[in-house]
Amino acid sequence: MARLRNQSTDAQLPEDEPCYVISIAARLVGLHQQTLRYYERAGLIEPKRTGGNIRMYSNADIQRIRQAQRLVDELGVNLAGVDIILRMGEQMRLLAEELALVRAELDRLRSTRLPAPYRGT
Repeated sequence: MARLRNQSTDAQLPEDEPCYVISIAARLVGLHQQTLRYYERAGLIEPKRTGGNIRMYSNADIQRIRQAQRLVDELGVNLAGVDIILRMGEQMRLLAEELALVRAELDRLRSTRLPAPYRGT
């Protein structure tokens, strides 16, 4: 008897949790499995591997593949360009997170009251 999966549990999976084998990932993005293998060799994606060396793709991998597809299909970007664009996007995301942390720290420091300066007489 098949077990039904809890949909609320699925919604809580981390984006980087490997959950799709290559055949399912290929169907999700509408590409051939060989294309996904080529994208891996080109360094565009890095699916996790099981103990048996089976590729496992996460939702983040699927989104990255879809971004690459859009860049190639809609803008005519070659794979080297796709790699550069995706890496720059990741760097921008990391920098935005760091900036948000720095701004929060700055706001925290601005909100603290400092004692009046000592004016020795």
